[in-house]
Amino acid sequence: MNLVYPARQKELEKLVEKLPISHKDSIKWHLVDLALTHSSASAKANYEQLEFVGDAVVRLAASELLFEIYPDCPVGEFAAIRSILVSDRILSKIAESYGFDRYLIVASSAASDKTGAESRLADALEALLAALYLSTHTLELIRPWLDFHFQRLATEIRSDPARQNYKAALQELTQGKYKILPKYSVKETGTVQGGEDRFTAEVRLQEELLAEGKGRSIKAAEQAAAQAAFNKLVNSQ
Repeated sequence: MNLVYPARQKELEKLVEKLPISHKDSIKWHLVDLALTHSSASAKANYEQLEFVGDAVVRLAASELLFEIYPDCPVGEFAAIRSILVSDRILSKIAESYGFDRYLIVASSAASDKTGAESRLADALEALLAALYLSTHTLELIRPWLDFHFQRLATEIRSDPARQNYKAALQELTQGKYKILPKYSVKETGTVQGGEDRFTAEVRLQEELLAEGKGRSIKAAEQAAAQAAFNKLVNSQ
């Protein structure tokens, strides 16, 4: 179904032409239009509900790809890689590569807020993924182009374990399963500046100690503790 506004229809077709999508005749263009309309432009007809669906869609697409290309990968590593792939930072970069900002309808007052630009682009991409998914109720309009980005990034992440964000993965797991967030405490326990064990981090769920980790920096120690806690929770399921 085409839009009643031919100019907007042509705009959206230009964006979709940048994506290697076949079966464009199955696209529901009114959903694509909605996916690229910010709430500042319309309080009722905007991308917020589609973004909610798109959050699940992007996780499913990432999960399917990781399952296919890394069949022997531990679940903990899956979740850590996925948490990076579906982060606002990565999604906004993908959206930016297709020039989403040129197609996103947003009020000038919101557009001038540069601090919210990353979030807007990421949200719009999730909303577009939802629009494409709801057009066919499959990933056939999504994976042919999203896989290109995710596979390249997953390869980079696996080659650099420091980029694996176990803190985000643990937060996702505990929030989804227990509806609470983990808490960290860090102490400087080593005596050598820059030493591998300079800092010790503990991570707790409510008052229960889940795990601890050590590192040369506070961030590294927290990541080590998060990885240990995540693996502990996954293996106990």
